[in-house]
Amino acid sequence: MDVVVTGSNGLIGSALVPALWEAGHTVRRLVRRSPSRPDEVRWDPEAGTIDAEGLAGVDAAVHLAGEGIAEKRWTPDQKRRLLESRTKGTRLLAETLAGLDPKPSVLLSGSAVGFYGDRGEDVLTEESSAGDGFLADLVVEWESAAQPAVDAGIRTVYLRTGVVLSPDGGAMGKTLLLFKLGLGGPVGDGKQWWSWITLEDEVQAIIHLLTADMSGPVNLTTPNPVRHRDYAKAQGRALHRPAFLPVPRFGPKLLLGAELADSLLGDSMRILPTRLEASGYEFRHPEIDEAMQSMLG
Repeated sequence: MDVVVTGSNGLIGSALVPALWEAGHTVRRLVRRSPSRPDEVRWDPEAGTIDAEGLAGVDAAVHLAGEGIAEKRWTPDQKRRLLESRTKGTRLLAETLAGLDPKPSVLLSGSAVGFYGDRGEDVLTEESSAGDGFLADLVVEWESAAQPAVDAGIRTVYLRTGVVLSPDGGAMGKTLLLFKLGLGGPVGDGKQWWSWITLEDEVQAIIHLLTADMSGPVNLTTPNPVRHRDYAKAQGRALHRPAFLPVPRFGPKLLLGAELADSLLGDSMRILPTRLEASGYEFRHPEIDEAMQSMLG
């Protein structure tokens, strides 16, 4: 397939592009600067412009672009930027794909498990309702922005991604040094559920969904969510370091702000990848201990 990818320099995108090549696909990358390679296509979501001719003949699109959720404190201006960086880019891409002739067969559009909000002990699937709070509201609008592609008959999948584990970035990358020093541990009492996925499974699941016969929301999380205290212990075991020192909740709140810290580290989401498994996807790393060993052991 000829696949166009946005966000190709991010944690997921930078791993996805070579994996697509390895799987025999060709890749075009949407970039915000002037293209410097034949496989790059210019777009500017803020200005609402895109080189539609550069997308002629694409078979599929994987849309991963958007400002990092945890890059800055959630001031009113930052919340607006987070929302617009997702909705403007998604709508622009969806409208452009809808106007192509021929149209691509599929759009895999980035999304997040933040859709479900803080749900305590509830077991959540794609059938579960949206939760409360800024992240849940953001995801609802983010997914809605892809509607032009749906209306045009393009099979559209919302990639509701959980905590992506990789030593190269994300939640693990930012705390890895502390764990290596034996200073890692759970946030608060560690009872909150974390729904996670390794970077390898995230990438392979996306490639799988390019041809899987399904549309709508798909949870990209392993079938084995864990409490944060068990996540911390597994990382400590893989590094042969203690990981039992609890991180007081006021620490992340001072660093990130209360709302952002609670949403990223305190919310409890016990999510199952019901539709992904039903589509036939087999996880490379379904268990937290084996996953940590594969990445850090």
